[in-house]
Amino acid sequence: MVISTKGRYALRMMLDLAQQEPESYISLKSIAQRQDISIKYMEAIAAHLNRAGLVVSQRGKEGGYRLARGADEITVADVLHSAEGSLAAVACLELDAQGNAVCERASHCLTLPLWRKLDTIMDDFLSGVTVQDVLDGNI
Repeated sequence: MVISTKGRYALRMMLDLAQQEPESYISLKSIAQRQDISIKYMEAIAAHLNRAGLVVSQRGKEGGYRLARGADEITVADVLHSAEGSLAAVACLELDAQGNAVCERASHCLTLPLWRKLDTIMDDFLSGVTVQDVLDGNI
């Protein structure tokens, strides 16, 4: 599994917001400048985070973004899933819209249990680390 730039930048945006005053709305321009990320890319990432309910946006002169809940309530898994979608280590773990395996070999694949276990371990780890944990260095 490779976390894309989008996922890494989404986590950086969330960490940046977590370092600001909790009720303050922070402009994407200021986040982009601090994080050295293009404003266009930040807009796309913010849209994913907003749809996932991880940030709240406000328009206008005093507008911007803030965390939707406390940094200690948002996991790294939440952030990465919002930006990346699936974090599956291999494509054969992907499911279709009905929740069925897309791999035609799934019913007789000897390695599928290995990949499922790896996926569970990674998801459990990322779900157990909050944005606040990362800020505090408690990983």
